[in-house]
Amino acid sequence: MTDKIKEYIAEAEAFTTANKEELEAFRIKFLGKKGILNDFFAEFKNVPNDQKKEFGQVINNLKKAAESKVAQIQEAIESKEEAKGVYGDLTRPGEPFAVGSRHPISIVKNQIVDIFSTIGFNVSEGPEIEDDWHNFTALNLPEYHPARDMQDTFFIQTNPDVLLRTHTSSVQVRYMEENKPPIRTISPGRVFRNEAISARSHCIFHQIEGLYIDKDVSFADLKQTLLYFTKEMFGKSKIRLRPSYFPFTEPSAEIDIYWGLKTETDYRITKGTGWLEIGGCGMVDPNVLTNCGIDPVKYNGFAFGMGVERIAMLLYGIGDIRMFYENDVRFLEQFKSSI
Repeated sequence: MTDKIKEYIAEAEAFTTANKEELEAFRIKFLGKKGILNDFFAEFKNVPNDQKKEFGQVINNLKKAAESKVAQIQEAIESKEEAKGVYGDLTRPGEPFAVGSRHPISIVKNQIVDIFSTIGFNVSEGPEIEDDWHNFTALNLPEYHPARDMQDTFFIQTNPDVLLRTHTSSVQVRYMEENKPPIRTISPGRVFRNEAISARSHCIFHQIEGLYIDKDVSFADLKQTLLYFTKEMFGKSKIRLRPSYFPFTEPSAEIDIYWGLKTETDYRITKGTGWLEIGGCGMVDPNVLTNCGIDPVKYNGFAFGMGVERIAMLLYGIGDIRMFYENDVRFLEQFKSSI
């Protein structure tokens, strides 16, 4: 009997495989409930007393040899699988993925859209390549009007009637042509002007313009709308409207918010006045309503516009507008925690 066990020990020590199924068959043969070891342990009671010590030691040697061989081969198989690729074993601990970040322009634009959507403004969009009618003429800027010189324009090839839009007011014209009052919409988008690039200006930037057309709309409605926006966006409850000129609104005004003079930065960005300009506004000129097929006797309204980059620079303390377009990862990663 002892010699038979020693033969099994030799068989266990000599066993080798790279196959999981063969290893499992070996384990069941030697270590399973109906395996060889259990049979020998059951036979132990029939062994003469003077042979039990030797018999027990040989059985233990067989058990150790079988368990050692199973562990050794199993480790070799797992190491080989791991070498093929770390993603092969789905039970391995997961590796964290790098979380992306929103661009600050997108963050600020979405915040502005959310604020105006709470008071009933929908979002309208239009083409970036525009024609002269929607970008200039319909907005009370007929050919040779001197106010066209206020906006240096990129024209497409040599066709003076096709251009890159200089403002998102062109989207408002298209919206008024296709929709009847009451109209309450904002138009976010990218605009283009042939300007020198510097820390404060760029040839590409983003605007959000708002339009409200209905019966009996007043300048007071415009002011309350802007006051609501500045409270939600900046936490500022003090604004002023300075008289200005825009061809498509009459009367027109610049929008200022009282930023304050608490820090040196406040003095710098407000030039020591505490007031900061954030955009322009006014009552829609009747000529614009007529050009868009809306009766100016029955309806009136207001419009406003502001630069997204300027607001982002204020909110995040960014001193150079060019940083928005350089795609520097070190700059963009600062906005990971933003919504």
